[in-house]
Amino acid sequence: MSDRASAQDVIADVLHDQELEHERLDERTFAVALPGEKRLKTACVLTVATHALEIEAFVMRKPDENAEQVYAYLLQRNARMYAVCWAIDSAGDVYLTGRVPLSSITPEEIDRILGCVLEYADGTFNTLLEMGFATSIRREWAWRVKRGESLANLQAFKAFAERPAE
Repeated sequence: MSDRASAQDVIADVLHDQELEHERLDERTFAVALPGEKRLKTACVLTVATHALEIEAFVMRKPDENAEQVYAYLLQRNARMYAVCWAIDSAGDVYLTGRVPLSSITPEEIDRILGCVLEYADGTFNTLLEMGFATSIRREWAWRVKRGESLANLQAFKAFAERPAE
């Protein structure tokens, strides 16, 4: 069995065994929805290429403000990351991307990679939103308070949204 076929089988087995929501997009591509706490789901695509497993996860749209600060924050974390790193596309949207050799693909390695993607995306999500979308968050909070609308999905930003802008 080739490294490519073996990697595809390992990935399929891990996704099934861990009961992760996923879809097979084609013979070599898997789309996985990783459940988080701060970011409810992180969409991650695993593509088995000729020599490597390619990993790509969308994290957030281009920041409305403080883009340089957001990008610097992410770049400073790249040196301490495993299997993936922060990247932006031509529009400025933020992703986690990476490549690992097919020869390294085991069930434990797929679990580790997916765990890292989830930890990096979920663990930084609120901080990234506060840095890149502060004005929008405060505006949304104030609008909901004024209208008596639910603040349930904004509770993580309560202290931030209620303090005056700096």
